[in-house]
Amino acid sequence: MSLIQMLVKEMQQEAQTTRKMLERIPDDKYDWQPHLKSMTIRQLATHIAELPTWVELTLQTDELDFATSPYSPVTINNTSELLTLFEQSLAAGETTLSQATDEQLEPMWTLRHGDTVLSKTTKGEMVRISFSQIVHHRAQLGVCLRLLDIPIPGSYGPSADEQHF
Repeated sequence: MSLIQMLVKEMQQEAQTTRKMLERIPDDKYDWQPHLKSMTIRQLATHIAELPTWVELTLQTDELDFATSPYSPVTINNTSELLTLFEQSLAAGETTLSQATDEQLEPMWTLRHGDTVLSKTTKGEMVRISFSQIVHHRAQLGVCLRLLDIPIPGSYGPSADEQHF
């Protein structure tokens, strides 16, 4: 199995768990936040839904400079819109990844804010970082849902809400 095939498989597997987590968000909880320093559920969920596009961004560019390309999230207002955004982002990232070659993962990719370099890794490493960011923020969303007493799905086995033993 090529590295690309392994990454596509991982992307598909993580998408299943992400989809299950995103679909649990009640439409009336998008402005809720657990702490003033935390993102609202809308901000967090939108970020999660958009992260698969980082795979496409990474493979089609050499860098992202937040100073010249500031982040402007898509506006979502309900779970239906959120899931549509996620599926569009996933399709874009997965299509680009599945058409890539292992050699295209080797060049360096830079994340910066003007002259400040935030990260400089190979494109393959940045694809994996994108996956890790999805998992990281998905876990944050799980805490939010737990605090709202919304049952959460399991990620790599059953959650406490799904255990039957």
